[in-house]
Amino acid sequence: MTDTLSKTQFDNFFALFEQPVQFEINQDSLDQHLRLLQKLYHPDNVAKNQADTAQAKQQSEQTSALINQAYQTLSAPDSRAGYLLDMADQAQNIEHSIADLDFLEDAMEMRMDLDDAIEGKNLSALQQLHPQITERLAKQSERFSSAYITQDWQTAIDATQKLKFLVKLNADVTAGLDDVATADQSDDDDLYM
Repeated sequence: MTDTLSKTQFDNFFALFEQPVQFEINQDSLDQHLRLLQKLYHPDNVAKNQADTAQAKQQSEQTSALINQAYQTLSAPDSRAGYLLDMADQAQNIEHSIADLDFLEDAMEMRMDLDDAIEGKNLSALQQLHPQITERLAKQSERFSSAYITQDWQTAIDATQKLKFLVKLNADVTAGLDDVATADQSDDDDLYM
């Protein structure tokens, strides 16, 4: 490690990005710290200040990988929730199946609707699904945050499990929207050939 950041900051992703240890995060501040840390620990910047440039470069690459991992962990609500539970030594049951049958039924219905909309390149259906998914994400994020603050670990674990599913669903609907929009644009381009 270099002397600029202490080992403790690398052990705690929140400290590394100068964020309070809580579920709510300031994404702009997180993004700014990422750029600062990337610049600070870029292999070219670190290597030119040390005698053993090969070792410094390798160390810098490892540090950069850790910085990227920390950023990815903190920027996504499901991984941030899991990380907070891990820090509280409460993450042991996160990988268990979701027991809430109503949630599972709703989630599976959304998954099938999403798959149908993506397969059919149905932009309207995708646009209707997206806010439904983001609303559910917000609800589970609020549940997690409240449960974490009150140390209601079972509710926090349940919310984290649901967040994992919803984050994946949200990524898929976003990718579907991008794919359909790109396909529509390429069809438009064909008109001008």
